[in-house]
Amino acid sequence: MRIGTGFDVHAFGPGDSVVLGGVRIAHSRGVVAHSDGDVVLHALCDALLGAAGLGDIGMHFPDTDPVWKGVQSRRFVEAVLEMLSVRKFRVGNVDITVLAQAPKLSPHRLDIRRSIAQMLGVTDNQVNIKATTTEQLGFIGRNEGLAAQAVVLLESVP
Repeated sequence: MRIGTGFDVHAFGPGDSVVLGGVRIAHSRGVVAHSDGDVVLHALCDALLGAAGLGDIGMHFPDTDPVWKGVQSRRFVEAVLEMLSVRKFRVGNVDITVLAQAPKLSPHRLDIRRSIAQMLGVTDNQVNIKATTTEQLGFIGRNEGLAAQAVVLLESVP
């Protein structure tokens, strides 16, 4: 078994929605990002890569590479899962925390959980999604952006 953590943050910018865990959520703003700016999937990829000892998302999908411009972050997850499969790892469980004043995640939590479980090829109960605010402190509390933190457990495949 191997454990990894990941973290990602994006500033809000022009737009009318954000993507979290592969789910588009209506919001008064979008995010500034090279890809779709899905902080949840970016943190998840970093956690998966870290657990496998494979560096981080920036090493594999640099924001300086035009091939990743505007791409859906689920493509990063797919590529990372291929790397894990070659090394004979599978996902044991995932625990993700979204840090945001807005949008509120309660109405979307189950959809995000199911989306991530489907991407990872695991059951819903192997994915946990939590949300918290920063009590109006810092850049998140001022509604300047949002962040996500992920922890994963990888298991060796016999």
